Amino acid sequence: MQLPDTIHPRIARRTFLGKTSGWLGATALATLLVPPRALPAATRSATHGVVNPSHHRPRAKRVIFLYMSGGPSQFETFDNKPKLAELSGAPMPASVTNGQPIAQLQGQKLYCLGPQFPFRKYGQSAQEISEVLPQIGSIADEICIVRSMVTDAINHDPAHTLMNTGTTISGRPSMGSWIHYGLGSENADLPGFIVLTSQGGRNPQPISTRQWHHGFLPAAHQGIQFHSQGAPVPYLGNPAGIDFQRQRDVVEATMRLNHEELQIVNDPEISARIAQLELAFRMQSSVPALLDIRDETEATRQLYGVQSIDGSFAANCLLARRMAERGVRFIQLYHRGWDHHNDIKMFMGKCAGFCDQASAALIKDLKQRGMLDETLVIWGGEFGRTPMSQSGKGEQVGRDHHMRAFSIWLAGGGIRPGITYGSTDELGYHAVENIVHVHDLHATILHLLGIDHLRLTVRFQGRDFRLTDVAGTVVSPILA
Repeated sequence: MQLPDTIHPRIARRTFLGKTSGWLGATALATLLVPPRALPAATRSATHGVVNPSHHRPRAKRVIFLYMSGGPSQFETFDNKPKLAELSGAPMPASVTNGQPIAQLQGQKLYCLGPQFPFRKYGQSAQEISEVLPQIGSIADEICIVRSMVTDAINHDPAHTLMNTGTTISGRPSMGSWIHYGLGSENADLPGFIVLTSQGGRNPQPISTRQWHHGFLPAAHQGIQFHSQGAPVPYLGNPAGIDFQRQRDVVEATMRLNHEELQIVNDPEISARIAQLELAFRMQSSVPALLDIRDETEATRQLYGVQSIDGSFAANCLLARRMAERGVRFIQLYHRGWDHHNDIKMFMGKCAGFCDQASAALIKDLKQRGMLDETLVIWGGEFGRTPMSQSGKGEQVGRDHHMRAFSIWLAGGGIRPGITYGSTDELGYHAVENIVHVHDLHATILHLLGIDHLRLTVRFQGRDFRLTDVAGTVVSPILA
């Protein structure tokens, strides 16, 4: 269309957007009102993020974060300490703890507490793993154990916030939101960022929804929590007495109102609202199909130790694999129950019972389906536990929060398998070799997804923000 020379280009652009938004809305609405399974493949294809093309060749397409909420003890999982076992019951050397941040043990007499389970070497890689986690031991040759993690927060909520958003300041975008913003989704019928929760063990700490919030990113990048009881997503189904045609009328009217408002105020959040309405409509078909595991073989169900979608960690691991198959970009599973201030031997056994088999099953299942190489799996919590006892004697002992050293493991998606990286001192109090901060972990995750963490930034309130804040280095030695 030829524009008159007297029209200012900026005005012409605004006019063009305003005049065409109704047509664009009509196109979106037409797509929305077609039953999801009837949509052509091109219509249901991936949505691109802002990192397009990738900053470098990606090794992983998606992330599954098995989040052990509460802080699993490294001394009963992946960091064997013979010297600590030798000194168990003896006073903790003051030279180790003087001036150090201690959560609930501040001002108390401190006594060494040795590992409560024996360790053994698993697989050809001979990685040392506690015998309370025999199934994870069976995948020792597939995982990279990092024993030298550190964080900046000693209490649960700020430590969760740092692990999930890269800062202890509430309100920033979560890691899953950053990744979805950067890469988009591979499936238009499901959210690109999904959260599942389970619980079992001691004191299931509450998890705030801000741990998967979009922060200052567009609302379309918000993590969506699937619930284990009742409807997996609230308000997804039609109310009683509302058929498809009636719903279509409501959706059509709502879309038109949204587009009229968009023409007036040009607010990007309205565009996000429209996109989410489209997604919600598609999810009415895609979510029931996702949750119907009758197409899984009995062997697969036995591998995970689950027969139904019952809200358990095992069922969530199976769902995570099904989501990964369908192109969900970031999947986070919280298991709440790892806050072991007392009775650590009993509660570690319980948590291992809930999580050990399914964690290993997920790795085995992804590998046998040819998906592990392009799926990055992370297992760990927000911090670790102290080498000193929290309270009591004998079976009553437990461990306090600890930020100076903890362990995680990673697998697949470009991670070097069958290695242990980093180490702690002989009592396990400080990470001393190849220290990995949470910022470094985030930088490495983004790197494996083809994103340079220094370049994925958003201008907000006069500053360029990123997931890694003002720090972070890719941990190259753990990359395959």
